[in-house]
Amino acid sequence: MREKILSYMETNGRIGLHDLAVMLDTDEAAVANELEAMEAEHIICGYHTLINWDKVGIEKVTALIEVRVTPQRGMGFDKVAERIYNYPEVNSVYLISGGFDLMVTLEGKTLQEVSGFVTDKLSPLESVLSTKTNFILKKYKDHGTIMAVQRKDERELVTL
Repeated sequence: MREKILSYMETNGRIGLHDLAVMLDTDEAAVANELEAMEAEHIICGYHTLINWDKVGIEKVTALIEVRVTPQRGMGFDKVAERIYNYPEVNSVYLISGGFDLMVTLEGKTLQEVSGFVTDKLSPLESVLSTKTNFILKKYKDHGTIMAVQRKDERELVTL
């Protein structure tokens, strides 16, 4: 039942207990108990709304910052990642493969604000060897949702 609940909720976080219970052919109390258990076990870690900020007219700059670090003795990358994710500006931190070790995402009001975070807070960290900042210029798809306006197919239908 857990996998089905998670699958439904991943595509529609607003789905109600009643609807989940109907789709799973069970009662609302069982679904509520399962959700509560998954929250307690940190399987479900939060509920979020995906917003297209470009449509709101509020200036936001999103950056993906690749970070090369020296792992801490006995702790690997965990201690460095913890120092970084504790900054309130940071949205997410991932351990990645490739030329860099961590991927940090954050949002700011301006390019300068994001750049300031990198130069004033991130780069001076003892373990940080180098960074590479990538700014998101336009979102076409985010968390499985198409953000760009899809064009209608204007071709004429031809039948033979």
